[in-house]
Amino acid sequence: MKEVFKSVYSKIEKLVQENPDNMLLQVCQILKQEIYHYDWVGFYILDEGILKLGPYAGKATEHTVIAIGKGVCGQVAEKKETIIVQDVSQEENYISCSIDVQSEIVVPVIKEGEFVAELDIDSHSPAPFSGDDKVFLEKICVLLAPSF
Repeated sequence: MKEVFKSVYSKIEKLVQENPDNMLLQVCQILKQEIYHYDWVGFYILDEGILKLGPYAGKATEHTVIAIGKGVCGQVAEKKETIIVQDVSQEENYISCSIDVQSEIVVPVIKEGEFVAELDIDSHSPAPFSGDDKVFLEKICVLLAPSF
């Protein structure tokens, strides 16, 4: 894993141990500020069978509710697996949040074997996500799962 990811993970791990009231928002802010290609970072939380926008860092979005199976976020909720889209213009089931978004990674948060939320990251860079991003973000989601 890249050194920047190790450093950011340590910051988030410390934050989780301190468990402040706005921890998820702070996680979003840290990820957006520290990782150059993370331009929008937010959580969608499963609530009564739909995804509802939770804390996020970045421009406001009109996509505050997403159906399971719809778009990349809805597919992750359905499959319970990370999805990386390196070029959103090539994704048929993509829900566009901004014309600036070129790529996206969505990582499920699994608590006690059940999907409870997901971490959604949009990038204005073309194809920036690597296996290191996937490993790093999945590790963060495991760390955060008890908080949901």
